[in-house]
Amino acid sequence: MIDTVILDVDGTLVDSSYHHALAWSRAFGRHDLHPPLWRIHRAIGMGGDKLVAEVAGQEVEDRLGDELRERWTEEFDRLIGEVRPFAGTRALLVAIRARGLHVVLASSGQPRHVETFLDLFDGRSLADAWTTAEDAEESKPAADLLVAALDRVHGTSAVMVGDAAWDAEAANAAHLPSIGLRTGGFSEEELCKAGASAVFDGPQELADAVKQGLLDRF
Repeated sequence: MIDTVILDVDGTLVDSSYHHALAWSRAFGRHDLHPPLWRIHRAIGMGGDKLVAEVAGQEVEDRLGDELRERWTEEFDRLIGEVRPFAGTRALLVAIRARGLHVVLASSGQPRHVETFLDLFDGRSLADAWTTAEDAEESKPAADLLVAALDRVHGTSAVMVGDAAWDAEAANAAHLPSIGLRTGGFSEEELCKAGASAVFDGPQELADAVKQGLLDRF
């Protein structure tokens, strides 16, 4: 039986995936680079250390990677005030806690961004712990962040909840099962192909399933 639920934040608990994609598009544009937004979106959920090469190639990463990440921060800071939690985010965290399970938020975001998101749904009081980009050497789809999240609560077994294929792949790398949400724009087929055991439309639907005993299957 699991003792912990690890939840991604961006795109899973807060509606930020498309804000991230737009911020990256503007950051690339400041260097006269214009990868299509759909390609950027498909990489959202990866850490910024991997996204540049995924979207624009290794040569751009080698030449401009750090500068692009700085520009992305500037652009995302202009958009972060528009980010809102999904309906059911608080209900989901409350439902998990009611099952007697640890709640850990596994974000690879910058600490101040993560803190802003926590305040949107009272995450500080509902989560037992959370991570930021400072807690993992390598970002998703590597397993580092999930291992750090589980260590935070001294958990022994967990299920991962995320909105992107990269979340499911990170769970696979950590030898953990995963649940997908369609809130990040990935299809049910894509999430299942990446390894998700079940897929739900969003936090509220998952909260209802948790109340009905979904997590007893893991």
